[in-house]
Amino acid sequence: MRSSRLLQILLLLQTRRQLTARELAEELEVSLRTIYRDVDALAAAGVPVYADQGRAGGYRLVDGYRTKLTGLTEGEAAALFLVGMPGPAAALGLTEQTSAAELKLLAALAPDQRDRAGRLKNRFHLDMPAWYREAETSPYLAAVAEAVLQDRRIKVLYRRWEAPREVERTLEPYGLVLKHGSWYVVAAAPGGVRTYRVSNILQLAPTDEEFSRPADFDLARHWQEHLDQFERRRITGQAVVRISAPLVARLADLSAAVLLKAIADTGAGPADDGSVTVAVPIESLGNAAAQFIRYGDLLEVLEPAELRDELARLARSLLELYADGPQPT
Repeated sequence: MRSSRLLQILLLLQTRRQLTARELAEELEVSLRTIYRDVDALAAAGVPVYADQGRAGGYRLVDGYRTKLTGLTEGEAAALFLVGMPGPAAALGLTEQTSAAELKLLAALAPDQRDRAGRLKNRFHLDMPAWYREAETSPYLAAVAEAVLQDRRIKVLYRRWEAPREVERTLEPYGLVLKHGSWYVVAAAPGGVRTYRVSNILQLAPTDEEFSRPADFDLARHWQEHLDQFERRRITGQAVVRISAPLVARLADLSAAVLLKAIADTGAGPADDGSVTVAVPIESLGNAAAQFIRYGDLLEVLEPAELRDELARLARSLLELYADGPQPT
């Protein structure tokens, strides 16, 4: 509908400051002629929109002009409450701001929208950490978040995996990411943009030094690229394993995602005895042996031979440990 499109144009100009007619047409999937007509309609309605001429020009709103939060559909209002995360908001020190924003949003909604938004908020809950894991906490998370919002450098003492374990860094924090209950800060440091686990920050000193974020930096895109690179580095080979029929039947209950994915990816069918033979990506021999030994004789590694040897070594060490009963204390 045209009224919805006019509102979209207004909100796009309000959030992105300047857009060309072609950019608006591509965003809204309409013709240039339609955009010209719609912009004229906005101007006729009293919206202070004007066009900058030249190659770097485009449509803009008069500086300082803001529209009120109106025109929300029932579904849009509900969606705003579904994305609320009180746990992460509290961790970032934004509990009061979140509550105030919810009150203002509720005040802007019609009574029926308010009722549905309230029901959705009370009937859906987001719990980030995985099973058997506690959410990580850090006394410096709020300070990191403040530095992210203010574009200010921070000086940290950071604990990492490789030696030297504790290092000092001056970071330019671009953004925070919450993954499975753990917070990560994506920050520029000597050597490029890196990812740091917030719970590994041992000391933090804020500074008054401002920095400039790259105009083209996209946090979501960067994080996805980081995950893709991590996955490529993590997987060093594959193992061929035979999964017995009893284990195949229990994989879903055991949350054995890697084995389930291997079966789905290879499309392997069961043998006469009900077992399934699949190729499974592995990080290292030691990591794979520790993962596979938990299944005992319900899973047999066929290849590589080095992994079979490592499992045999682990089995012998366990047998030696438990063969003679408890050791005296």
